[in-house]
Amino acid sequence: MKRIDKPWGYEEIWAQTEKYVGKMLTILPGHRLSLQYHEIKEETIYVLEGELLVWTSEDENTVYRVGKGTTYHVNPKQIHRFGAPKGNQLTRLIEVSTPELDDVVRLADDYKR
Repeated sequence: MKRIDKPWGYEEIWAQTEKYVGKMLTILPGHRLSLQYHEIKEETIYVLEGELLVWTSEDENTVYRVGKGTTYHVNPKQIHRFGAPKGNQLTRLIEVSTPELDDVVRLADDYKR
């Protein structure tokens, strides 16, 4: 397993082949990933722990709450951002995707990456 620290938490790659990648993402309370889309990459996430905040546009006020045990699918070119609500509980996700790990187009980022 390979752990990659991020400003919003960390991800652990637990499977990586030519056809798919499996990750576990841990998002710290009150943090979020960049607003992004992928040209080719397709992914499905499963909320293992906590609650997931999902943005699907550049509108900061349009956010969906996804609970534990829920799946969410992201198609190529679909704008998305994942986050964890403020408070004491982190959010943990399983992500299974196509293998294009570097296929990230950032539209906005809280950490100026």
